[in-house]
Parts: sequence; C-alpha cells; structure tokens
Amino acid sequence: MKKLPIGIQTFRQIREDNYIYIDKTKQALNVIENYKYIFLSRPRRFGKSLFLDTLKNICEGKKELFKDLYIYDKWNFEEYPVIKIDWAGDFKSLEETKKTAIAILEQNQERLEIECKTDDSPTICFQRLIREAYKKYNKRVVILVDEYDKPILDNLENVEVALENRDFLRSFYGIMKANDEYIQFAFLTGISKFSKANIFSGLNMLEDISLNDDFGNVCGYTQANIENEFSEYFKGVDLELVKKWYNGYNFLGDKVYNPFDILKFIKNKFIFRNYWWESGNPYFLIELLKKQKYNIPQLENITIGEELLNSFEVEKLKLEVLLFQSGYLTIDKYINNPIFGINEYKLKIPNLEIQISLNRLFLDYLTNNVKIDNNIIYSLLESDLDNFKNIMSSMFASIPYNNYVNNKIGEYEGYYASVFFSYLAGAGLEIIPEDITNNGRIDLTIKMNEKIYILEFKVKDKNNPLQQIKDKKYYEKYKNENKEIYLMGIEFDEKIKNITSFEWEKLLK
Repeated sequence: MKKLPIGIQTFRQIREDNYIYIDKTKQALNVIENYKYIFLSRPRRFGKSLFLDTLKNICEGKKELFKDLYIYDKWNFEEYPVIKIDWAGDFKSLEETKKTAIAILEQNQERLEIECKTDDSPTICFQRLIREAYKKYNKRVVILVDEYDKPILDNLENVEVALENRDFLRSFYGIMKANDEYIQFAFLTGISKFSKANIFSGLNMLEDISLNDDFGNVCGYTQANIENEFSEYFKGVDLELVKKWYNGYNFLGDKVYNPFDILKFIKNKFIFRNYWWESGNPYFLIELLKKQKYNIPQLENITIGEELLNSFEVEKLKLEVLLFQSGYLTIDKYINNPIFGINEYKLKIPNLEIQISLNRLFLDYLTNNVKIDNNIIYSLLESDLDNFKNIMSSMFASIPYNNYVNNKIGEYEGYYASVFFSYLAGAGLEIIPEDITNNGRIDLTIKMNEKIYILEFKVKDKNNPLQQIKDKKYYEKYKNENKEIYLMGIEFDEKIKNITSFEWEKLLK
C-alpha cells in the first residue's frame, strides 16, 4: 500500500519514496506546450505547490521521475533553467517583503550557479537573474511563482502594508514583460485574483486558466481518484457520506475533493471532522461582516458576474468574492448567454464540512458565541415542534444584550433569518434558504429523511406568516415527494428580541 503524501509538496520525494501521486502531467503537458504566461487560482491546500514542483521537474529534464505517468513518452524533457519563487517569510512591512524577495532570488542564484549583484533592489536583481540564466545556459528561462499574492493576503488587516506590498509586486512581476525574449514560459499560482489594473498591469498577456475546463481538475482529487488510487484505504468506508462531507468543489471540471481533507480523514481513521477548515484562520471574514450588513442566507443563492468573480480589491473587499476565492463558496452553475454577453456564476457552499464550519463562524458573530444544542436535530426528527420552539427561543434569549447596543441589527428581518439559518446549518441540517416556488420564495426549507419543514419569518408585519405559507401554497413544491410536510410561521419582536408567535401545522395528505 502506497504511503499518504500528507504535507509533502516535493514531486521527487513523492515519486522516489512510494507515496500516492495523482497524475496531473496531462495538464502539465498542456501548459508547457500551449501557454507562455499562465495564472492559476485555487484555495489554500489544494495542491498548487505540488503542481508547480511537477512543472519544475519536467522543465529540469528529470525524465526518470515520470515513468508510467502520462507525460513520459510525450515530451522530450529538454532542460531549461528554472527560477522558482516561493513566497514564504515575513511580509509585515515593505522592507521585510523586499528582504524576503532578495533571499529567494539568492537561493535561485545558488541553485543555478549564477552570480549577479543583488544590491537593495529585488526588481533589478530579478531582471539580472533572468538575463544571466539565459546567458549561461543559452536557453530561455522558466519562471514559477508559488503564492504570488501571499505578501498581500498576509496583511488584509493592515491595508496600508497590503497596498505597499501590492505596488511592489506589480513592479516586480512587471520585469517579466520587459524580459519576454529570455522567457520560455511563466506560471503563477495564488488564492486571490487581483484585477490586472492593480497587480498585473505589466503582464496584460497573462492567461488565467483558473476556470478553464481543460484545467478544472488540475488540483484536487476526483471521485474516480478516491475509488481507484485510494481504493485500498477506503475499503468498507461509506463513500456517499465521504462525498457529502468533503466533495463538491467545482472549477468547471469534475467536482473535486480538497486533498488535505482526504489525507487527514484517512490518517485519523475515518473520523468525520472539519480538517481543512481547522487548518486555516477564516476570522478575517468576521471583520467584513462587521463592516457590511449581509443577510447570510442569501450567500447560498448568489449569482455573481464574471467581472466581479475575478476582482479582488484590497480597499474594497467583497464578502462573496472572498468566500469564493478562499474556497468557502464554489460554483453551482455557469450561466452563459453569448447573445447578450452574459457570463455569470451561481455559487453555493461546497459540502457539509464548510456548511457546518462557516455557519458556526457566522453564528458566533451574530450571537456573540451562542453554542448549538444538538437536541434541535432530534426535535425535527421526531416532529417535536414545541421542543424546537423552546430550543430556538432559549437560543435567542441567550444572546447578550450588548450585541444589539449601538446598532439596529435586531430590527431587520434578515438578522433573525440569518441567526435561524446559521444555527440550523451549523447543526449540519439540510436546509434551503429563500427556496424558490412558482408563487414566491419560502424563507427557509428544512429537509429531513422523511419530513419537510417550511418556515416563514416576520418582524413587525401585520401578515400572518403561517397563513402566508398556506395562501401562497408554498408546500405544493414538495407534495409529490411522499414525505410528511410541516408548516411553521414564526414572528419576532425587535423590542424583546425573541420569538413572540410560533404557529405550526402538519399538512394533511
């Protein structure tokens, strides 16, 4: 049984030490044969670094490492000088960022056995390195940049430094265009997709393959990988439950798993846990929630234009863009209408891991650390709606008063819907916010094994929420599913900041 490559991003070590390797060399061949300046965006821990190192070994002519892989007999493995820039270090000031850049370039000089003055300008040093490498090896240079945006993303809470680093990187990467005649190809990876005007103004020929369906599977594991390369590990494991927890990322190829999740899941003896989520620090999302008022259930029904999806502006961060580029939302559907020039993406939460984790984060923000009572699940399984009401009323009552001070957060319906949604989604329930019918939108639908719950919320409204469900016949959408259907009308009062009316009926067949 091959070993699990947990935390290993070095292609040579994986191949020589008998680790599982998912063959991505077909995509690598496509890159080196058909592109010159390439950009790939993927969330963290998706395998970008390993793919970059795979390209490095191909371009250094290490043919022996590729035996039995797709590319082995399809490429001549001509050797090129490779400059690899892996952004790791201290970026908390522009000065430290420049020092890190100099150190990275000096490492490349040592590996390429080239001496060129570094002085105090990383930009000039980068140019000299490209030209000296070309001169020494009489070959165009391959440039590989891993996490091109890290000096910016590490400073999202310090906008001034983030902008200084961004401006420095713009001039640094711009050196490639000025030295085009010496470059074979350049490949950059990162998490964010800054607009070309901001950071890639000097690289207007850069081709973004992030949502190119030829490269949809370039990072991540497919279901076929789980059932083939990992088959020995998954004997006796409920693959449908694994899929529900960890699959679902869509970059216009097959739906894929985050590799970190799968490897940690196996290592931890198949215990379902939020492995990928817990490996990061998503609390910068809370800072955005504080600045902008979001109706959180609507994040599950976002349709976003291509121009916004590809836009990352330090000064004007948008929550939905950040959620997508960070991997907390993924593509549900691509909408293309060439007649009217429409290119849009409907987004959704990819899987149960993110649903639970993200909504617990949101709940923490909305309620100041209210915890989820798992009895909420059993109350719905058993249709004990009086207990359901008591749990939710108790939850609202436990929100500290100071959570409402100096703001009007408790006066709008979206707040209560957001708390309800985040509480239930954080409990792992299957829910549909703003569920579309032919006669309007259901505020919230909960789907259990044999039951469906239809919820309508009101704040300071003369209309009876339960009667609205019946008048608009929201339930008709689910009448053919042969499940018990329950209708719930819930009213809130902004003065007592809790449920004031809770009516429910079981729909008779």
